[in-house]
Amino acid sequence: MEAPPGRVPGPGMAAARAGPAWHPPLGGPRAAEALGNPSQGRRPLCGAALGTLRPWGKAAGLGEWGGRRGRVGGRHLTPSIPSPTRTRTCPWAAVEPDGEGRPGWEGAPAAGAAPEEPSGLVLSTPSRVLRDRDTKELGPHLPPRLQQQPWSLLYCTARDGFSLRTLYRRAGPLSSPALLLIRDTDAQAFGAFFATAIHMSNKFYGTGETFLFSFSPELKVFRWTGRNNFFVKGDVDLLMVGGGSGRFGLWLDGDLHHGGSHPCETFNNESLSPRGDFCVQDLEVWGLA
Repeated sequence: MEAPPGRVPGPGMAAARAGPAWHPPLGGPRAAEALGNPSQGRRPLCGAALGTLRPWGKAAGLGEWGGRRGRVGGRHLTPSIPSPTRTRTCPWAAVEPDGEGRPGWEGAPAAGAAPEEPSGLVLSTPSRVLRDRDTKELGPHLPPRLQQQPWSLLYCTARDGFSLRTLYRRAGPLSSPALLLIRDTDAQAFGAFFATAIHMSNKFYGTGETFLFSFSPELKVFRWTGRNNFFVKGDVDLLMVGGGSGRFGLWLDGDLHHGGSHPCETFNNESLSPRGDFCVQDLEVWGLA
């Protein structure tokens, strides 16, 4: 646009002659370089850096970043630069896990272990023959009706002395199933379960629930084979459990100082004591009322 003769062109006319000021297109590569390209390792502009772009935006006719349209080269453009009024979160910033502090969250303290179920066995007094672990292992091998019954100490050599007569007297009247526990001088623990009370008899008595057992050191249980009914027999001089072919699965003398264990047909058992014959260290009879 030429000025009339005699007139000096004004600033507006000079600007019109020069054409609109050039600015890089918002979608062009130079604009991306100016704004920072995270894919090329540049940090996104935020904070003070965004403030330096406000004059450029005003010069381009975009005004404040807020979604308003500006004019560049006669075209309406919507800037894709996010509003500085919003908090910009960098992709590498730490984010608190949503589940922190909740049970099962990785890093949270482990929940307390569930309390162990108490054993159904209740002993009236600690045993000198079996440990707590042994009684818990033996309990499930008892008849189901007796597995939750308390154990009552009827006789023990440490309290009542070594006498088979005394054993009969203290264990017989209750007429309850009983456990005979023995620890020999080699510290081997073994015994027998009686389905009926222990008493004197001139013939064998008992039922197929009778069994022998030993801890050597793991628990072994020897049950009735069905070959004969030689369960229990006793008098003042001898107590016998299991038999056949002239051998007893377990026997004790009248003083309860000596005894023996051998394989027998009734239970098809191993020798409960490593030596076969043994000397008694402790002996107990427990009633299962």
